[in-house]
Amino acid sequence: MQSTSLCALCRGTKYLCGKSRCPVLVRYYSQEKIKPLLNKLLIEGASPPSVFIGRQGYPKVSIGPLIPPVMGDTSFIDTPEQWINHSLDEIVDFRSMLIRGTHTVNIYDVESPDRIVQLTRELALSKNSVFTEAFFQKKPRGRIVFSDEVQPYGPSAPIKKFDISNPKYDHRIEKAFYDTDLKARDAVLTLYENGVEVSKIQRAFSVGAFGTKKYRRFVPTRWSITAVDSNIGEYLMSQTKTAEWINEYRVYYLNQYDNRWIILMIPYAWQYELIEAWYPNTTWNPYGSNIAIFNSYEFYNGRKTYAEIGGCYYAARLAVNETLTRERRQAAAVVMREAHPGYILPIGVWNVRESVRKALSSEPYRFDTIGEALDIVRQKMDIPVERWIKNSAVLKNLLQQKRLEDFLRIT
Repeated sequence: MQSTSLCALCRGTKYLCGKSRCPVLVRYYSQEKIKPLLNKLLIEGASPPSVFIGRQGYPKVSIGPLIPPVMGDTSFIDTPEQWINHSLDEIVDFRSMLIRGTHTVNIYDVESPDRIVQLTRELALSKNSVFTEAFFQKKPRGRIVFSDEVQPYGPSAPIKKFDISNPKYDHRIEKAFYDTDLKARDAVLTLYENGVEVSKIQRAFSVGAFGTKKYRRFVPTRWSITAVDSNIGEYLMSQTKTAEWINEYRVYYLNQYDNRWIILMIPYAWQYELIEAWYPNTTWNPYGSNIAIFNSYEFYNGRKTYAEIGGCYYAARLAVNETLTRERRQAAAVVMREAHPGYILPIGVWNVRESVRKALSSEPYRFDTIGEALDIVRQKMDIPVERWIKNSAVLKNLLQQKRLEDFLRIT
């Protein structure tokens, strides 16, 4: 009631919610741009290619293509590895064009003769944009869907039938698909080692393209994203743990979409933590009056339970281990995220993976002491460094292993 009343009073002009821009208007203008293209039962366009597997009703789920009503090379629309330097508005605009077709199946129906099932899988395995024609049972309706785990997409409708023309498979993914004795995890890791983009592996994983034959099944898109991030991260982490420690304290920094990121690397045995601080009037703290801070972590032996923070934890862990394995080094890593009110809409877990990748591609600040490193945290972040330490399991653990006088500079 509070949110509705506030929006009605504000109407996008007074910014009463505290955000720098009105998310309602961002949604509205993006929807208005594509509205003239949606008022029909037949949609034709070049799918990037893209598919979506829902989770509602599991084990019976909705599968189907994502189709923009435009032609040409649309691959960019479903390649989040290429989005990090584009604005939130641009991402919302091109993702809102994707119309989701829905068709309910059982997750075990990956080998069904159902034509919609077969074409959805073919689309997911395609290398390039594919001409797609869909007949819907009713005109596509609904708002743009935003989530902190999956990329945004536009209106949806049940599919009556659809067709695609001349899909060309990525031979690396095709090989894994036809190897019905290859375990899903091994397929994921082999494809990653062969240079296949993580987002493409996730898409194929979601349609049950990998694994021994009797265990193949559809996997909801948001689950497939985390499963692939987690498996690749664990694989890289096994290499990280055997490497020499870094010989300095490092601080990497990035300000992206009004999210401030710091990756602190410490010369120590592998430990990892993601700490997220959500300011009031942000996506996951819309009505709070105080900053909400959450963390998930693991020490050298890993963790056995799913991270409280969710898929973002595994996306950031993958990016950290990519950097360490590339350098053949080991470190304790703490990823800190401040989400400020300018981050008006969630755009998917890809944002975490690519933001951390971008931060780690920059030249870090390098220091001989932890105190000097934490001074940079103090300078770059609004939240006091003492509060970061208080909310960090890894930092508290590491600081307790040293003598108090070693850290006088951080008090």
